[in-house]
Amino acid sequence: MADGLYKEGIAAERLAPEQYSANFSDLHPPLDRHEALVESDRCYFCYDAPCMQACPTSIDIPMFIRQISTGNPLGSAKTIFDQNILGGMCARVCPTETLCEEVCVREVAEGKPVQIGRLQRYATDTAMERGAQFYERAPDTGRHVAVVGAGPAGLACAHRLAMHGHKVTIYEARPKAGGLNEYGIAAYKAPEGFAQDEVDYVLSIGNIEVQNDQILGRDFSLSDLADRHDAVFLGAGLSGVNALQAEGEDIEGVQNAVDFIAMIRQASDMSKLSVGRRVVVIGGGMTAVDAAVQSKLLGAEQVTICYRRGKDAMNASEFEQDLAASKGVTIRHWLKPARILSGNGKVSGIEMEYTTMRDGRLAGTGETVRIDADQIFKAIGQTFDPIPLNGSGAAVVMEGGRIKVDADGRTSLANVWAGGDCIFGGDDLTVSAVAQGRDAAESIHRALA
Repeated sequence: MADGLYKEGIAAERLAPEQYSANFSDLHPPLDRHEALVESDRCYFCYDAPCMQACPTSIDIPMFIRQISTGNPLGSAKTIFDQNILGGMCARVCPTETLCEEVCVREVAEGKPVQIGRLQRYATDTAMERGAQFYERAPDTGRHVAVVGAGPAGLACAHRLAMHGHKVTIYEARPKAGGLNEYGIAAYKAPEGFAQDEVDYVLSIGNIEVQNDQILGRDFSLSDLADRHDAVFLGAGLSGVNALQAEGEDIEGVQNAVDFIAMIRQASDMSKLSVGRRVVVIGGGMTAVDAAVQSKLLGAEQVTICYRRGKDAMNASEFEQDLAASKGVTIRHWLKPARILSGNGKVSGIEMEYTTMRDGRLAGTGETVRIDADQIFKAIGQTFDPIPLNGSGAAVVMEGGRIKVDADGRTSLANVWAGGDCIFGGDDLTVSAVAQGRDAAESIHRALA
């Protein structure tokens, strides 16, 4: 690319119009009926099922695969939804390669696991496409529960509570329900509006009201919710982004990766989205990979992920790392940001310091390298903001910067539960958030009953 064109910097419409559609097509095309039957026949239907033990929601995986193999995809979907009402999205975004598929006997013996995630998608997609409803509400209990956040934890909690006959009101800060499923994952993982289709499917049980654009600490307080409802579930997620702690990170061109991903998710025309020609992403998790890969798909010429530790320490799975490499993303290890470089008030590059392990701790070596960039994304983790939570009334006990809960999801406040990314000890996975929301709902139900 000529220097004159490079100087245009961040711009849109870099690719042919049809290329955007191809780039953001479904990462894992769905299995058809024949493919699903063939794949399901590969399962050994293990009695002790290590795949089931590895699933945070404890789906009976051998059972749902056997139901597919016998031509009963709706029965299979019910087996999945009984444990994970957001099983459709989890089939798309769950890191199965490090959970159920990693411990599959086929993987251990042959290096090729049963494609559990794609089989799960086949069953749940079939049920949703046919409009199959498996659950009815119990008689109205007269109890009313508030749920803060319409993400995976909040939706799972609300659905289970509604199934038990409780009325639920979800207070959601964003214009749409879905949380990270709607705003926080790569567009190619759940295209064609699937996130909202799943929200509609979950809410179709009835007795769940969603109030959007309602922010905790601005439009209502926790004490207010507790006064007006019989119980409260907090599934607020993470709203803050960790700082780079590098000189110049406020310069134009330095952005939060989560905001970039959300922008892509909500875009109606990918060709209108601007992206740098030389992009650097700081971080080593799924968010970093999602931001880097999508930068490349939007037309960035050079995309580099910089991570402060080695390859094995990256939170992004090996599959995600390989995906990034296959799209032309360069991953560089043992580098941490030292200084953002600028020209004319805009980003021109970043100075990175090499790192090493010294006495068991990460340390800088003092040696630096410059990487040219006109756009830098921060993807080094998100934080929970407790200020809105404890703006009035008794304070919720925190641990490690997040809400402390017991095994049932109870917080330190009476009649207040929590789950998902906002709680201490979570692993920031959609499937784990669903399990926590579901289990908290059962605890709330027992308490109200």
